[in-house]
Parts: sequence; structure tokens; C-alpha cells
Amino acid sequence: MLSTQYRLRMEFICKCIANGEEVKLSDMIWANKLAKANTSANEMLKMARRQAAQDIQEGSTDDFLNRMGLGDPDPSNHKKGFTSADDMLEWFQQDKPDDWRQRD
Repeated sequence: MLSTQYRLRMEFICKCIANGEEVKLSDMIWANKLAKANTSANEMLKMARRQAAQDIQEGSTDDFLNRMGLGDPDPSNHKKGFTSADDMLEWFQQDKPDDWRQRD
């Protein structure tokens, strides 16, 4: 669980990222380190990056997916189709991060 101070700092950084504003390097390093150690912070950072990468209109399907934390924020990683059954199986397998046993 994030402390109030950490959560507020992370929210400010994520808001800047989502709005396309400049973020100091030290803040980005701090946010990335926190995101690696904490699942909630990781989700906040993913949402902000997805919002910045795409022009998401409030109330749209993309907005819903972003708020649910679904999908990859990088459009170049999106799957366009399957070439075989093994390709489909690989897509459905869940990649577990290093901290998958951690509870927030």
C-alpha cells in the first residue's frame, strides 16, 4: 500500500504524463522505481502513459479500457491477427511480473 505522500506525488507525475507536460528526470526515475516495486503505482503509470500515447475521449471504449487497466499502452505491441494455434496460445498466456506474489 502506498503512503499518502507517495500516492499524491505519483498522481501528480501521472497527471503531467497524461497531459503531455514535461516531467523532471528525477521524478520519472522515482516513478519508475516505485512502479517496479508496487503494483498500484505500476497501474497508475500505465494508465497515464496510455492516456498520453492515445487521444482518449472521456466515455469512449478506450477510456473504459484505460480505466480498467486493460491492454498495452504501446500501440506497436497490439496484436493484429494470429498465424497459428500456438501463436494464439502464446497471446493468452499471462506474463507474470517479478512481483506477482506481492500484495499491495
